Amino acid sequence: MPDTTSSSERADLRLETRVVAAGRPPHAPGASANAPVEFTSTYAADGPVNYARSGNPTWSAFETALGELEGGQALVHASGMGAIAAALSLLPPGGAVLVTDTTYNGTGDLVRDLEEAGTKVLRRHASDTDGFLESLPEADLVWLESPTNPLMDVIALEPILARARELGVVSVVDNTMSTPLLCRPLELGADVVVHSVTKYLSGHSDVVLGATVVADTVRGRELAGRLHRHRTLKGAIAGPMEVFLALRGLRTLALRFERACASAAELAARLEGHAAVARVRYPGSGAMLSIDVVGDAAAAERVCAATRVWFHSTSLGGVESQLERRRRHPSEAETVPDNLIRLSVGIEHVEDLWADLDRALKTALA
Repeated sequence: MPDTTSSSERADLRLETRVVAAGRPPHAPGASANAPVEFTSTYAADGPVNYARSGNPTWSAFETALGELEGGQALVHASGMGAIAAALSLLPPGGAVLVTDTTYNGTGDLVRDLEEAGTKVLRRHASDTDGFLESLPEADLVWLESPTNPLMDVIALEPILARARELGVVSVVDNTMSTPLLCRPLELGADVVVHSVTKYLSGHSDVVLGATVVADTVRGRELAGRLHRHRTLKGAIAGPMEVFLALRGLRTLALRFERACASAAELAARLEGHAAVARVRYPGSGAMLSIDVVGDAAAAERVCAATRVWFHSTSLGGVESQLERRRRHPSEAETVPDNLIRLSVGIEHVEDLWADLDRALKTALA
């Protein structure tokens, strides 16, 4: 049973405290400190849930915790892509979607599929706030990331979300890389927040999960019903063990993210002016950055292959630092340079991260 303490009763507590407290069983004599894993496919009749494709107490505990962090109502999905697909399902038939010209490539693939099926797609550069505002009247749904993945461009969320709300355009913000510790898009006017829970929220590279969060308003509850229906009917549901692990990982989010962000800022500063780095793409906060190395795709691949501490892999947000040349994936946007390496900074000692990366960069330059 998730925590019955309402989020309003914790409103005076900081997020770093609430991330530890939310979604736990009620404090009562003999109560467990953690929500248990419930393995079942079916329930006795006449209860709130009759079949596990619709709900599970383990899901509820995680959803309570994430909802409190984002300031809304959360739903857990089988993967980040499951959450993205559910959010894109809010686009009405024949509608138009407004997106940045470079997004996470999984999102980009789904948008291209929609475009090929006849959906009108409007694309603007992340920094083109005026372009977004001018295009919003033509759109039915606007999809935003801040920063964008992997170019690390920062979008002016507030004016775009405010205008979308005025026009009745459904607004979605992928908050995976910022986490609710840096950005709470619902407070800025977003309708839906999307997370790849696989990344920072769970934080240990051991689960694949996603989540959507909506505001606790009349409009938000209507959207929540549609998202829940999509999850239930499409069958993209999460396993209870994965959700349990994600909730356990969530407890240390503040500590992990604080360390990773501090190291990312230090590394970004040291990479500026490095002989093997043509450009540093750092949004000014967070634990992610990208670099354009001097040379071509082969040079970037040599850097990735030469590291010992950094893990050459395609994901992000784990306790281990990860790096990858993004254009090695055929579906990556052509706006991403061939020599761009995305860096996800973990919680290792920053001096070890720097020594390993500096050596790898010098190896590639040589």
